[in-house]
Amino acid sequence: MKKAGLVITLLASAALGVSGVAFAFASGHETAGTFQESSLPGGGLEVPHNDRIHLSTDKQWISSEGHLSDLIRLQWTKDRAKPAIAWLDENGKDKAAIITHAKANNPEQHDHNHMSFETTMAPVGKNANELFTRLEIPFDQDVAEIRTHSSNFNVMDGILRIAGTGGVNRDLTWAKSDDGNVTTPRWAMRADTSEETGGNAGSNLQIIRYSDDGKALDNPLTINRSNGNIGIGNSDAKTKLDVSDDSIRIRKSMTPASSTAPGEVGEMAWDDGYVYVCVAPNTWKRTALSSW
Repeated sequence: MKKAGLVITLLASAALGVSGVAFAFASGHETAGTFQESSLPGGGLEVPHNDRIHLSTDKQWISSEGHLSDLIRLQWTKDRAKPAIAWLDENGKDKAAIITHAKANNPEQHDHNHMSFETTMAPVGKNANELFTRLEIPFDQDVAEIRTHSSNFNVMDGILRIAGTGGVNRDLTWAKSDDGNVTTPRWAMRADTSEETGGNAGSNLQIIRYSDDGKALDNPLTINRSNGNIGIGNSDAKTKLDVSDDSIRIRKSMTPASSTAPGEVGEMAWDDGYVYVCVAPNTWKRTALSSW
């Protein structure tokens, strides 16, 4: 049987719901085996064991020509159907699947409109061995809101990169999740939109905090990329630490043992009677405190 005739026959038989029919499986000009009905639940055609299906094309992905380079097409013909590719273990049990569908099984749920990558849950527990969505990639969205579920990402010997063009914030966001996959931001770490003008200027790092309803409140911390200055409550720090407030706090008191106690230049300390400043290595000076 020629390859084209084989494919047409298989598709026609599948469309007509034919089962239990044997077809020659051609390998070159020799017959390598015959198709038979699958013994798995739901039946279907089974390729002979250890035989391969080799698909190739010289066509391009062109819409007007019907995307002739898509050698495998999975189509749903009812609104809640879910075409899938599944992987099973030696006992015929589901272990992984790639599924694309529009509507959920439950009519009361919102439309899913996504491709999902699924693997089974642990053999023990509430949902033992059930396929569970680990990664969702939605369609019909200009910006795809990709989601993961009960999954951890480990980047081994590589880079987790957030990139963007000029004028675009590059954010790593922490959010609160609600029903329906609704997320509301709480914190973000951001490379901001400040212009890159040379000399390492621009794209400064910010920490953003958000209100309960997800609106940005302010950026309590900014690090300037050009000089490393840290701004607390401001984004234009003029010194290594620039605080936009009327006080700073050192919570714990400390009394140097003597004026030659170990210390680094610039260290400050206080106790009930004095403020201490280390003015040279292992050299402290102090000033008395008084009430008014």
